[in-house]
Amino acid sequence: MHAQIVLFDGFDPLDVIAPYEVLYAGGTASEGRLSVELVSAEGPREVVGGTGGLALRATSALDPARAGLVVVPGASGRAGEPGQAPERGADGGKGRQDEYISVLLGRTLETGLPALLKEAMDNPRVTVATVCGGSLVLAMAGLLEGRCATTHHQGLDLLGAAGVRAVSARVVDDGDLVTGAGVTSGLDLGLYLLERELGPRIAHAVEELFAHERRGTVWRDHGLVPAGF
Repeated sequence: MHAQIVLFDGFDPLDVIAPYEVLYAGGTASEGRLSVELVSAEGPREVVGGTGGLALRATSALDPARAGLVVVPGASGRAGEPGQAPERGADGGKGRQDEYISVLLGRTLETGLPALLKEAMDNPRVTVATVCGGSLVLAMAGLLEGRCATTHHQGLDLLGAAGVRAVSARVVDDGDLVTGAGVTSGLDLGLYLLERELGPRIAHAVEELFAHERRGTVWRDHGLVPAGF
């Protein structure tokens, strides 16, 4: 199995690195049954993220015809919408980025990425996964209408406005679509994908290696509907 993790200008580095390391470790633990690479819509290039100008290199173009996993991260930048006063963080605002997250995510719609992601989602041999605002990229491109998905808690209303069945859960499994919530959920998402694709022993070995226990229950649209909640 092959995993393609997508880079776009302004990506959140942790959204990329967390699942990359987990999936790479899973490939090692499974003796090469899973490979992983960084890709972009444009092909091989240096892609600048939204945190301090950190850049990562995409080694090839996203191939929606290739069976396996496609992982879409969110963006890193200012919270809120342009025109609003930016929030001040614990660093007194010194680490704020110049771009708003909403602008960075929206800018992906002007690239070839949405068309490639649609091809991937139409491919029955591909599972598309997202971390944090990655699901908003798909939603803004009109690819998630009627689907169950999650994102960062600040973006759940935006998912709902795009016709998505927004779920407040750490990881949501909707068949060929698996979505993660906040930034650190990339670890949990990666471990769940290992369990789902390679089995619980591989996932547990990587979990122990990283000294990280997955949080919460993976939400699926199955079973009894809770009453009174």
